Amino acid sequence: MVIRSGSLLCAQDAQKSGPPLLSRSAQKSFSFNTSRAQLSIGEARRTGDAMDERVFMSGFFEELKRRKVYRVAIAYIVASWALAQGIAQVLPVFDIPNSRIRVVILLLLIGFPIALVLAWIFDITPTGIERTSRAQPATVPGRRRRRNVIWLGIAGIVISSAVGFLVLPRAVARSKVEKSIAVLPFDNLSDDKENAYFADGIQDDILTNLSKISDLKVISRTSVMQYKGKAPNVREIGKALGVSTILEGSVRRSGNRVRLNVQLIDATNDEHLWASDYDRELTDVFAIQTDLAQNISDALQAKLSPAEKSRIESKPTENSDAYLAFVQAHNLVSTSLESFETLKQAEHLYARAIELDPKFALAFARYSYLESWIVHTFERTAERRQKARALAEQALQLQPDLPEGHLALGFSLYYGDNDFEGALREFEIAQRGLPNEAEAYLALGAIQRRMGNWSESNANLEKAASLNPKDGWVFQNLAMSYQVQRKFDAANKAIDRGMKAAPQNIGLWETKAKLAVVEKGDVSVSEQAFESAKSMPLTAEGKIKVAGARADVFLLERKYQEGLNAAESLSDDLLSTVPVAICGKYYLIGFARRGLHDEAGARVAFLKAKEFGEEELKKSPDSPDLRVLQAKILAYLGEKDSALAEAKRATDLLPESKDAFGGPDITAGVAEVECILGENDRAIELLDGLLSRPSNITVPLLKLSPAWDPLRQDPKFQAMLEKHGVKT
Repeated sequence: MVIRSGSLLCAQDAQKSGPPLLSRSAQKSFSFNTSRAQLSIGEARRTGDAMDERVFMSGFFEELKRRKVYRVAIAYIVASWALAQGIAQVLPVFDIPNSRIRVVILLLLIGFPIALVLAWIFDITPTGIERTSRAQPATVPGRRRRRNVIWLGIAGIVISSAVGFLVLPRAVARSKVEKSIAVLPFDNLSDDKENAYFADGIQDDILTNLSKISDLKVISRTSVMQYKGKAPNVREIGKALGVSTILEGSVRRSGNRVRLNVQLIDATNDEHLWASDYDRELTDVFAIQTDLAQNISDALQAKLSPAEKSRIESKPTENSDAYLAFVQAHNLVSTSLESFETLKQAEHLYARAIELDPKFALAFARYSYLESWIVHTFERTAERRQKARALAEQALQLQPDLPEGHLALGFSLYYGDNDFEGALREFEIAQRGLPNEAEAYLALGAIQRRMGNWSESNANLEKAASLNPKDGWVFQNLAMSYQVQRKFDAANKAIDRGMKAAPQNIGLWETKAKLAVVEKGDVSVSEQAFESAKSMPLTAEGKIKVAGARADVFLLERKYQEGLNAAESLSDDLLSTVPVAICGKYYLIGFARRGLHDEAGARVAFLKAKEFGEEELKKSPDSPDLRVLQAKILAYLGEKDSALAEAKRATDLLPESKDAFGGPDITAGVAEVECILGENDRAIELLDGLLSRPSNITVPLLKLSPAWDPLRQDPKFQAMLEKHGVKT
């Protein structure tokens, strides 16, 4: 109760021990009036409190002004902002780590509310620092004065937090963001336009040197080549590539004389940060590149370790002719990875480079990488595998600390021997020496997914994408990894990012189409891909890939006649550049003829496929993909024992326990062999396992593909689809 008068309390006590002092009606009236009195008094107090609060707040703000708190707050914020920007620029020059910068800025933020409280309590007078006199002390009770200080402290903390939210991330990140660079293709000003490859080579060598500096973020060559021959808008390019500085320049070569003009530009405001001209002999080209790397790192205030400085000062060769052959070869490889014939030309140029300079370690390393790529993509022969390994080992014998040598050895172990642990060790060494090389992160991600280390793989593939944001191949790999993990949202986002950067990339369209089939059983995206491919310039290998995919999609749709026509339209002459594709062609023809109930025609096609498969297996006996294809061919021919033997060889070569990324595809092929042979239980068992772990097998795909038609009426197959369909 609010009113605690003595008379009321006495009346209550009397009621407990004797007769009522008031009649019932009087009691009611008294109670009612008392309640109203209590209500009126409560309202008066609340009204008075509200008025006091308004007076208090008005007086509080006046007092802030009188005590110069506003002035101190503004001065503190301005000074702190300027200091934060200054230390982010100056301290890195003295090799002071970012952690120290963060400490300074945090201290500034913590000091803000303290400064406000001190400004409230003290004042600077001609006689020194004194406690600020109170205003109208009679009207401001002690409780209110304490509340003033509390409110002031809270306001200071809130403002400090808000300012920190804006200042701290920007001030700390500024030094890192500004240490990012893209090197645009250099203009070729030579009279001989064939020297364009030389200008590209200079650009690539500068990129290589810069990529060795861990304190920089350097965008890969593939992502900047699209700007070749175009008038650069550095702001747009910087935004597209996620960098704050752009290096552009021109090269003029006349005989053995080289003139190089370069300028470093701030991509945020188009201002020139640094520029230089070089006019040297061709033999001094490496000294130019070293000087450039040093000047750029200085301009960006990038820390350069002694080991990094030693690497960028190292001359790969003293022979200018060997260097020119090397540059030509590297340009061909960089622009024509899908053309076997062009890569053969690059082989000759690399061979020429190491013939001219047998101590050219970098040329040995790049030559080795080319051989490993051919093994992986075109021709898996023992001769090429051995050659790739020998070239990499020679590179490291000449220069044991050459990062590119370790990268090359890693690829020979990966592509040539399926030695994933050995490859991982080499890739990790290479990445430490090439901290900005997208290829190193891509290699790490590719190996880690095969070892089942999905989270590490995803992180490294994403890092590769950040360093090479315009390369479709990187996004293909990223999407394929997410697809196998059935992270379809992430896979689709990766494809969309890639296609935004490279809409005319046929590989991205291929991956997008396969993703739609695996995720949803949707073949409509494939039709879009085929339509887009019509306007794309394709290599012979690209045309084979598109035509084969066209036949595959027809067969998925059970359009057997159209699939047959598409497969038969592929001439053996066209396929001769990829001999294993001839085996695949006749396999598709056999499958289509079976769908058309032409068993005799199907057998003829499968016999041809078997013949070509046997020839290819003589060249590549350790190819698990070829082994499992041969097993399916033998199964359709009714050669059960031979088919199962080939299937076992395939799984022995690449078991899932060894390869979590490619192994499931081999298991899926073996399941198809069991299905063809009528071993339904075994096929369903294998498929059930694949649906329970990362793989490309999904319920929509199993429902769509005619390969699994022999299982359709099996209750166990339907139960399996229902069980895993709920999960997806």
